[in-house]
Amino acid sequence: EFLPQQNKVNAGDKLKGQLMATGKHVIVIGGGDTGSDCVGTSNRHGAASVTQFGVMPMPPEQENKPLVWPYWPIKLRTSSSHEEGVQREFAISTKEFVGDGKGGKAGKVKALKTVQIEFKDGRLTELPGTERDWPADLVLLAMGFTNPLASVLEAFGVAKDARGNAKATTDFIGGYATNVDKVFAAGDMRRGQSLVVWAIREGRQAARAVDEYLMGSSDLPR
Repeated sequence: EFLPQQNKVNAGDKLKGQLMATGKHVIVIGGGDTGSDCVGTSNRHGAASVTQFGVMPMPPEQENKPLVWPYWPIKLRTSSSHEEGVQREFAISTKEFVGDGKGGKAGKVKALKTVQIEFKDGRLTELPGTERDWPADLVLLAMGFTNPLASVLEAFGVAKDARGNAKATTDFIGGYATNVDKVFAAGDMRRGQSLVVWAIREGRQAARAVDEYLMGSSDLPR
């Protein structure tokens, strides 16, 4: 809700109780574009400090083009929001929100407890001795997701791939069909978190696959 509120104010709306970062130690959990927007908005609010956490290791400043092409290149991306001022932390995981104990229960957040992590055999592993407390008056969750809600796939009995997504191919014949008859999967459900253009493309191709399944052939474009 932090970013939509600011968008409304920028459009000239009057808001009561707007969530503000002014004078606060802000921690943004999430290293993507939404996290970058949170960094920039916090700076313009006049935050005391802005720190951004990313769970993945710090990527290289220059991608290995022959290795990654034609896929999206993995490299360090610095936005104009980052250039306004931020402390970026990589390969870090939040273990606990610490409250000030005021106003009942835990009160308001005052710090985060974190630990450094590394990937081993495809799994996250905590590094002993790397625990740390970070002052935090405002924590903004800008995290993505790694796979669809497992209970949805399990309810249909749909097989999952190694990443927990619905298992289905993009083959011209039989593409987007899961192991369950009459159940098809496309977009984020099949490929994981990605760009909307991929969802549009796969949605169209899946529609053709469904039409072909029902009618025996299809005139829909692929």
